[in-house]
Amino acid sequence: MYLNKAFVAGNLTRDPELRALPSGAHVATFSVATNRVWYNQEKQKQEATEYHNIVVFGRQAETSAQYLKKGSGVLVEGRLQTRSWEKDGNKQYRTEIVADRVQFGARAGGGGSTNESQEVRGGNQPGQEGRPEGVEYPTEEISPDDIPF
Repeated sequence: MYLNKAFVAGNLTRDPELRALPSGAHVATFSVATNRVWYNQEKQKQEATEYHNIVVFGRQAETSAQYLKKGSGVLVEGRLQTRSWEKDGNKQYRTEIVADRVQFGARAGGGGSTNESQEVRGGNQPGQEGRPEGVEYPTEEISPDDIPF
């Protein structure tokens, strides 16, 4: 059995670039940075950043280019693919993640608090700031003794 699957969760390093193929299909490219933190043998904190090239096709490419911006959080699921081409007599290579699924994370820069947006819509009762409208929450407290495991 063979498996070529990649999951990357990180932040965009640049705005997506949207282009159209000769067939009319859209393709978006962007880069995602992931961070790794560990401690060495001397108990000193070490950090490393990796950059991943992402390619998205079709409708997902359009929505990615529309909603994602530099700094946006994103989860990408796809497959690894290496392209090669000739440039000035030298063979060039690029390994990319061809995305099957792109999940948008929280917006970069925040964009205001949820309490403000809830108050603008109205309908919240005192003590329920930040809760979506139409959702009924239980009034009694749940005790850890009530959990069966």
